Amino acid sequence: MKQGEFEPDRFFPSKLFAKITDNRVDRPDLPRNLLLARRRRRSLTKDGKLALLAADHPARMVTSIRDDPLRMGRRHDLLARVLRVMACSPFDGVLGTADVLEDLVVASSFLKSPTELFDGKLLIGSVNRGGVAGSSFELDDRVTGYDVEGAVHLRLDGVKFLLRFDPDDPLSLRTIRYCVEVAKECSAARMPLFLEPLPVVRKDGKIKTDSDKSKLVKLVGVASAIGGSSSRVWLKLPYCEGFDEVAAATSLPILLLGGEASDNVRGLLGEIEQALNAGPNVRGVLMGRNLLYPPWEDPLPLAMAVNWMVHDGLGAEQAAAKMVKWSGKDLGVFRSND
Repeated sequence: MKQGEFEPDRFFPSKLFAKITDNRVDRPDLPRNLLLARRRRRSLTKDGKLALLAADHPARMVTSIRDDPLRMGRRHDLLARVLRVMACSPFDGVLGTADVLEDLVVASSFLKSPTELFDGKLLIGSVNRGGVAGSSFELDDRVTGYDVEGAVHLRLDGVKFLLRFDPDDPLSLRTIRYCVEVAKECSAARMPLFLEPLPVVRKDGKIKTDSDKSKLVKLVGVASAIGGSSSRVWLKLPYCEGFDEVAAATSLPILLLGGEASDNVRGLLGEIEQALNAGPNVRGVLMGRNLLYPPWEDPLPLAMAVNWMVHDGLGAEQAAAKMVKWSGKDLGVFRSND
């Protein structure tokens, strides 16, 4: 294996991946039992900051990575990458739909200490994936994943709601209503809510995020005010020029989202650095595709760099210089248990 390469089957062998299905057939209660036995954190953060991984994209038919339209739809590859970050880095936790989180906790049971991998880590449940990418009803983004009651029962640490808003599309109003209902349920259950408000526009029949500063500032005001309490709400926002003004639009804690996979890793780290310095309420990242699928394949070096920036205050150049040493490290975590 060359420096920087990552082969999913070598890190998380296909025999172990197949055992996930075996357990689904023979031991369907195993995921629930593992979730209930998991040791949770006493508080959401250890230092007021969070580095979280997002892996809920396939449930909304988002599978494209660069020029491969189905890359994220290959479950073995996706799980291996998520497990690579969660098992080998200090990342705080992962966001996913029920199928993904269940796959991950079952995979953790193949280790010598079944719950060790996710003990003390945050598991965030994705709520609304009904706005299927490319559909005519994409902005009518209904709850098709976790509901709050179910997330509480399984002892998850929070839920995430995607709130895309197009003022010219009345379907956005329905999604706002769904969001209000979820926010109220979260407040009643004292469940942290990670809310992702995104201004969007429709171009050539496709819905695209519009990271215009003024639109973000205005939508942040709307998102911050949803529900009867905002005391456990975190915002997940895209970077834009003038991000300091976006951060200044609310007192809620903010996590920076990642967006599509990019070949410009130095540019990504630079944006993270600028965002983290944009205001005292910018408290970390919630990244997915561009962390899981970096241009050199192995996601661990970039995960380490991002974690250092969030929790240790390193700048982009310092983090980039240090991450090279992590390429190819700790590849035998699961192979020894094959």
